[in-house]
Amino acid sequence: MTKLAAQHPQFSRRTAIQAGSIGLLGLGMNHLSALQAADSAGKVRKAKSVIYIFLSGGLAQQDSFDPKPDAPENVRGEFKAINTKTPGVHVSEHLPLLAARSDKWAVVRSLTHPYNEHSQGHMVMLSGRSPMPVGFNPSKPMPGDWPSMAAITSDVLRPTNNLPPAVVLPERLIHRTGRVIPGQFAGLMGPKREPWFISASPFNGKTYGAYPEYEFHHETGKADSQLSFQAPNLALPEGLSQESFANRQHLRRLLDGQRGELEQAAGVQQFDRFRQSAISLLSEPSTQAAFDVTRAPEKLQDAYGRNSFGRSLLMARQLVEAGVSLVQVNLGNNEAWDTHQSIFPNLKNFLLPPTDKGVSALLDDLEARGLLDDTLIVMAGEFGRTPRVFGLSATRLPGRDHWGAVQSVFFAGGGVKGGTVIGSSDRIGGYPHNDPQTPEQMAATIYSSLGIPPVAHWRDESDRPHHIYHADPIPGLLS
Repeated sequence: MTKLAAQHPQFSRRTAIQAGSIGLLGLGMNHLSALQAADSAGKVRKAKSVIYIFLSGGLAQQDSFDPKPDAPENVRGEFKAINTKTPGVHVSEHLPLLAARSDKWAVVRSLTHPYNEHSQGHMVMLSGRSPMPVGFNPSKPMPGDWPSMAAITSDVLRPTNNLPPAVVLPERLIHRTGRVIPGQFAGLMGPKREPWFISASPFNGKTYGAYPEYEFHHETGKADSQLSFQAPNLALPEGLSQESFANRQHLRRLLDGQRGELEQAAGVQQFDRFRQSAISLLSEPSTQAAFDVTRAPEKLQDAYGRNSFGRSLLMARQLVEAGVSLVQVNLGNNEAWDTHQSIFPNLKNFLLPPTDKGVSALLDDLEARGLLDDTLIVMAGEFGRTPRVFGLSATRLPGRDHWGAVQSVFFAGGGVKGGTVIGSSDRIGGYPHNDPQTPEQMAATIYSSLGIPPVAHWRDESDRPHHIYHADPIPGLLS
């Protein structure tokens, strides 16, 4: 099969028979768990969970996982390339902890799509679909948008341990202007099938970076506001005792009465679908504990970093351990990685250090708990950055512009072959040099790792079926 988004997987006779059996039995997509070992079994190693780390704004590939030390100065930038644990593989000098763990991760240096605008890039990299949906509006989400990978996962997989199949944290992606960024919602699936948004960082659009330790402002440098990462409020509503909680009808009416407030506070529009899960979650201390990182051991909090990046990643680990299938972790709101200006001080001082520390701690923590082989980690932004560094004005330090033509995507765990580099960019990091990969292939890797078979589909609000897969998984990435 080619890599073109228009192509779809060819299903075997066995898979077709299984799909027909689903229809004959009248089973819907909520029964997909029984098919998680369908045709793709044996072809791609399965993870039980996926953590998708999203770097809104776009990470510069030359200044992170694809340095160009032999390129001209206005391409290679200010950072030095350092050796990793893998011979011949180099990364930025500001990723020393990940460099020491390169045997646990792989990098795809040739992922490409045609868009240089934030909203289009978010749509592509959060949905795994390259064509823009009909009626796409870069200024706001639209009903006709492609559903995000989190929404699709939430729709086709079953809840586990009273937790939803997919969670997005620590907040929705909102620009400081108030623009809600499209691509992160259910779109064509309808508002009742949104992924579960957890609000542990209710400062949408008010901050950049890993506050409070690494908070900064693109123009003025380090910010001085006192923000704090919060454990989500999952307590029983005020005035509701355990005795009255036993009366499910009473609780149903109470929750329905708070629907508007809950949706506004947490962005959970699919409350009907998860009502019973929410009821169980509100009453189960062990389930609530999966969301509270402030009570984790002190040494573990220190290892991840006591900031919004580290605590978001720690919460993601706790959630996959508790049974969540896919956790999307937004490392930085307000397009924090959008380094048009001051790229080198902002990456060096505010963005790369907490990411290097937090992701390294995540790898160590998952491995120590025996979860790394069962958890696929993917880290990407909506695009890369321009090959050449430019200066905006005499008063602003140099930066890089948006660049969809190529970016580096980080993979670890879940059967990933550590120390692997797939594809390459050209000598200035501008375009794929060989083995280009697409967002569709990245999405297929995620879905396949979760055990979602190629025959799977989702239905829009008009009950029309849509393919989940639009390409094969990235070859050579997983063992």
